[in-house]
Amino acid sequence: MKKDWVKNKFFNKLNIYQKSAIRGYIFLLPWLIGFVIFTAFPFFYSIYLSFSKVTITPNGIVTQWIGMSNYLDIFTKDVDFLPALTDSIIFVGLSTPLIIVASLLIALMLNNKFKGRAIFRAIYFLPVIIMSGPVLNELLFNKAINIIQPSQFALYDFFATLPFNLGWPILYLFDRIVLILWFSGVQILIFLAGIQKIDKALYEAAQIDGASSWVIFWKIILPEIRPLILVNAIYTIVDLATFPSNAINIQISNKMFQTGMVYSYSSAMSWVYSIIILVILSIAFLILRERKDVA
Repeated sequence: MKKDWVKNKFFNKLNIYQKSAIRGYIFLLPWLIGFVIFTAFPFFYSIYLSFSKVTITPNGIVTQWIGMSNYLDIFTKDVDFLPALTDSIIFVGLSTPLIIVASLLIALMLNNKFKGRAIFRAIYFLPVIIMSGPVLNELLFNKAINIIQPSQFALYDFFATLPFNLGWPILYLFDRIVLILWFSGVQILIFLAGIQKIDKALYEAAQIDGASSWVIFWKIILPEIRPLILVNAIYTIVDLATFPSNAINIQISNKMFQTGMVYSYSSAMSWVYSIIILVILSIAFLILRERKDVA
């Protein structure tokens, strides 16, 4: 009885906004608890492990603070880290623009009215479902994703004759063209939704003024979906960077339980890789962010 009196007295002193805020925090509380336990704690614990030496004993995990030792070993003693890191950065850096362009072109095609449009949309989204499981890893392991062999075409041979710095990036993309298209499903869906949100009156006004499809694309469609290009770029970079078959992710997984450096060394590798991916994300944001015209 006394508790109810105290409770009522406390709530009676609050205004309607404060009461609403308390109810909101109560609804948020389960998520906050889950975030602290399953996200925030592993996040900061992995930072601590990257500066520690971890030993697994019968009594549990024992950590010893060793400072920057793991980070120094990555760059001075590990002969596999830098090649794997370089390979992953190249994969992310070269694949992202191609995925964005390919998904935009496919979204434009799928936005047209033609028979079987729904079936084609489902086909382009199908790899997203397959990639969500271990199927893709099995296909990669058995080299079964190369449905098209670019090296059999004369165009491939032409680029192979170009100087290394000019021809190699193109050949790199040709060799991974099917894999890159497999990553385009979600981006196609986002672009398609954005294109369909554009007011049809803009198209009609442009056509009345004699604008061609090319002009409509550059003057109407592209400016309208510009924020989605940034969203897709960020999604693609994160998607490619966290792909389990990335060279650097394989290295991190392999060294997670290596004797004498359990968890700690792989944590340091993960943080170095994360910082580089954050730099790439920042560059993408600076390039693709919406710029307001200064009057």
